[in-house]
Amino acid sequence: MLDKNGIAKRIAKEVQDGYYVNLGIGIPTLVANFVRDDISVEFQSENGVLGMGPFPYEGEEDADIINAGKQTITTLPGASFFDSALSFGMIRGKHVHLTILGAMEVAENGDIANWKIPGKMVKGMGGAMDLVASAENIIVAMMHTNREGESKLLKRCTLPLTGVGCVKKIVTNLAVLEVVPEGFKLLERALGTSVEEIVAATEGNLIVEGEIPEMNI
Repeated sequence: MLDKNGIAKRIAKEVQDGYYVNLGIGIPTLVANFVRDDISVEFQSENGVLGMGPFPYEGEEDADIINAGKQTITTLPGASFFDSALSFGMIRGKHVHLTILGAMEVAENGDIANWKIPGKMVKGMGGAMDLVASAENIIVAMMHTNREGESKLLKRCTLPLTGVGCVKKIVTNLAVLEVVPEGFKLLERALGTSVEEIVAATEGNLIVEGEIPEMNI
């Protein structure tokens, strides 16, 4: 079973040379810490940053340099800052190759719910609506179950949707799954996690074909 850093480390393997990548709030922000040194990647944040680096070491934080989640970040040589209008122009213009988001729920058809729990006060959807509507490649980073042990990979989302049929791949603390027309296709399992455990933790239709390898991170 993976922790949050393990999930981020596995997702970092999906990042390719030359990619422009948007990192959502939560686990996705950790991905920048694990990208290979031998590739060139530009991380974009919708609050107006292009060229984010890993999180700063303790004592080296600059409170004026933050991501969309208001976390302090570092910037790489050549990084740039701009207003939100230009930032969302990049997103809506499909100039981002990969979007990595957290989620409360994902449905077997690729629907995602990640912004609101009914009855709880929220400030708004933020940039998620634009990201899921514009990105062609969306990977979700999430825990496989909630605190009560209930599956977050469902037949149908129960929470208000952020996007419809948009998620391509999911990396959880238990598994790597691809969204295909028939449901969630199991690609890899976390070290020490059995296929039976993943089946028990998945409400949506889970497709298991052949021997499922352990993640190599």
